Amino acid sequence: MSSISTHHRFRDPRSTRYDFLAPVIVCCPGCEKVAHVVAGPEPAGVHNPGLLAPRRLICRNCGVMKEWSRGGVALHRDRNEPATDPYFGVRLWLQTESRHGWVWAYNLEHMDLIRRFVQASLREGIPWHDHGRKMTVVARLPAWMQQAKNRDEVLRAIARIHASLLST
Repeated sequence: MSSISTHHRFRDPRSTRYDFLAPVIVCCPGCEKVAHVVAGPEPAGVHNPGLLAPRRLICRNCGVMKEWSRGGVALHRDRNEPATDPYFGVRLWLQTESRHGWVWAYNLEHMDLIRRFVQASLREGIPWHDHGRKMTVVARLPAWMQQAKNRDEVLRAIARIHASLLST
């Protein structure tokens, strides 16, 4: 049993990575402090919610501001590389490396979902016959993060990530 307290049950809320793309907490390309990628202004009369909606990178520390309104979106896929923001390609703030790979999240809500999943001793997935079951955030976590034997290591990594926000 884990030395860190565990919750008994986790039910997959069917969240996908796309559900956590606003806001995204990143490392400012100007001053390397915490910055945010938020929904940007939309042209008059146009409502474009979702993945391809305009975005704005804002740093309150140094004043950097960048706009993104079109182009490619690159969701992070390589567990052996630091994670980046899908719009501007800047490094995510909420990440740390472990001996198995990188633990990362787009924002605190995403990090909390991962933490609740890892802490749970009973994890209820989506039924096998549901066509979207392999697309959820928790279903797509690396196998090493899903293994109970790595629970403490993943939770320590998440605690380090939270501490990095407090030290800024």
